[in-house]
Amino acid sequence: MKRINSKQEVIELTIPFGRSVEKPQGGVHMRIRVVHVRYFNESNGFAILIVRKDFSTKDITIKGSFEDPCEGAVYDIDGEWVEDKKYGKQIDVKFARPTMPDKADGIRKFLGGGIINGIGESLADRIVDKFGDKTLEVMDSNINMLLAVDGIGKKKLKDISESWKSFNGNRESVIYLLSLGVSLGYAAKICKKYGKETISTVKSNPYILIDDVDGIGFAKADSIALNMGFDVKGDKRLRAGLVYTLTQASYDGDCYMERKNLVTSASEVLKVDKELVAKSLNGLISDEAVNDNDGAIYLPTYFYDETSVAKKLVMLLNASAKSISLSEYFWKSGNITYDDIQKEAINKAMVSKVMVLTGGPGTGKTTTINGIIKAWKSVGMEVLLAAPTGRAAKRMNEATGYEAKTIHRLLEYTPNFGFQRNENNPLEGDALVVDEASMIDIELMFRLVSAIPANMRLLLVGDIDQLPSVGAGNVLRDIIASNVIPTVRLTRIFRQAATSRIITNAHLVNEGKMPEKDNGVKSDFFMMNNDDYLRIEDIIVDLVTWRLPEYYGVTTDDIQVLSPMRRTNNGIQNLNHRLQQAINPIGDSITYGDTIFRIGDKVMQLKNNYDNGIFNGDTGKIVDVDKAHRTFTVSFDSGPTVDITSKMMKDICLSYATTIHKSQGSEYKVVVMPMTMQFFTMLQRNLLYTGITRAKKVCVLIGQKKAIAMAVRNNAVKKRNTLLKERLISESKK
Repeated sequence: MKRINSKQEVIELTIPFGRSVEKPQGGVHMRIRVVHVRYFNESNGFAILIVRKDFSTKDITIKGSFEDPCEGAVYDIDGEWVEDKKYGKQIDVKFARPTMPDKADGIRKFLGGGIINGIGESLADRIVDKFGDKTLEVMDSNINMLLAVDGIGKKKLKDISESWKSFNGNRESVIYLLSLGVSLGYAAKICKKYGKETISTVKSNPYILIDDVDGIGFAKADSIALNMGFDVKGDKRLRAGLVYTLTQASYDGDCYMERKNLVTSASEVLKVDKELVAKSLNGLISDEAVNDNDGAIYLPTYFYDETSVAKKLVMLLNASAKSISLSEYFWKSGNITYDDIQKEAINKAMVSKVMVLTGGPGTGKTTTINGIIKAWKSVGMEVLLAAPTGRAAKRMNEATGYEAKTIHRLLEYTPNFGFQRNENNPLEGDALVVDEASMIDIELMFRLVSAIPANMRLLLVGDIDQLPSVGAGNVLRDIIASNVIPTVRLTRIFRQAATSRIITNAHLVNEGKMPEKDNGVKSDFFMMNNDDYLRIEDIIVDLVTWRLPEYYGVTTDDIQVLSPMRRTNNGIQNLNHRLQQAINPIGDSITYGDTIFRIGDKVMQLKNNYDNGIFNGDTGKIVDVDKAHRTFTVSFDSGPTVDITSKMMKDICLSYATTIHKSQGSEYKVVVMPMTMQFFTMLQRNLLYTGITRAKKVCVLIGQKKAIAMAVRNNAVKKRNTLLKERLISESKK
């Protein structure tokens, strides 16, 4: 959004409602109402919207930067007419200012945004269904009429009435924020946070919104600040930009940034000289707003997490523990024969307080884990089991026969109070096994080790050749590389596993060799060469809908399409659309943006939602659709059944196809994976290896041989900025 001055604001506000005014040099100004959100990119705010001028039935296409656009939202826009090759004549929006809603759709969004205590999305729907465009007038003039709405009694009405009066007291603040280009939803959040102090707080330092208001990042706060006339070179802006740059680096897996790189990157974001940025950075360090570790600049949370994890692991390692020798009876009981390395792992688990077990598919990790659990239990130890995701915990339960929890459930996370298990309220038990440890980032590792008492043993299990954690850090790899924590690496591929082409090819890929093609009738691994991106789409649909189910006796639910990327012809967005059309084309549905959610659809949660107990990567199926209240119900594989409101839909996607990154910790009977040069930026060895190892019964690679070859050759995994390895070594020497 561009900065506007006060003179422009006055001019714009004098324009009559619903009237457009052609400005000099082809400019146009008008008030519009959103009819349909054709496209919206949440990361940069770019949107393509279908809109109408008031009192008009003619649709207009506009494009530009918008904050949280939705059907029914009203904007004053400033832009110019342009000709687009695909969409024809449209308005390129230079500035968009949201306004108070005056139509039912906009009022529904406004009331359902949480600004009025006692009114959620469902109740907002019922209120607007009753009073339509007149809803806000009713609430202003005779709020007692809300008693006619189902679910509103005298007590509820009192709460709503008091909150509405309070809002009216903040109406000036809302209008002020709208004038700065803040969306109505975020204006409501800001006013709810600061109340009567909203205007003074925002005027003093709009960048404080980044920490105080959920959903407002640097870009939104910076837009507000610049529209207020803040100095581009002001220290408050520079400090916020530095923190933002560090935060963005953490999304790429880094715990810190080198000082020089941080200054350079932040100056590019802020578009100011490096010298000014460096000066502001010195101020942040002096104020302990960031941590300087010999030129490695940390956000405080990552510095504390990293140092604390190193200290706690070494403390656990050195804590006194009874060394237990297993009797000959143990080794002879049952019908399992352990090889020498597995025996070494089990014996080491009996004497080590902390230990790592690592290895690829088919190397006997599950057998070894079960052996360790059996050994611990044989001497009366209480054993806890956990994994980072619901799917991984479920697999652990199936493999061991014992209850396994997600790490969040193990640590008794609650939305209002956080992790209940911590250093003051530690876990109870004698030993803890954590599977899929390569997925654990430094923040979660800190939470985990904080809750482990000194008397508890810890076994971390994982495959470091898979993709690293989504969050910051490279915890398992750093722990192993430190040589501080006892580690057993399983390398032998057992005879039974060696008959699987999935396993042998996974190891070939990991060794930098091409997978072997064996498309025989008894094979479990297939490579289908095809250079036609459009034809690949068709083949994938055929494979999922009838060829693989017919031949292997599986259902479509047993088949998972994995793709390296979201976009392109063979990316998950397009494939989900195609597969939904083929598998689940009819039934009750709700449309959100370009996505149709229908009863029976496979879906995935994209972000942690602590309030509802669903987490990033959790999958499920839509079991009900409520068109009247624009909600659908998902039964998640991890356990909960959750009503997904319109506010939550942005964090849900179809999952007939998903990215390889999102598949970590999961296992599927059948995997179908496109590999083409369209994905060249993502073609890496660990990505291909991770995808192949998700398949349990059948794996099908389809695409271009040269793309597979490129992935196999490319072992240049991005180095993550972490110092956990070095901190472990340092702590161990104290």
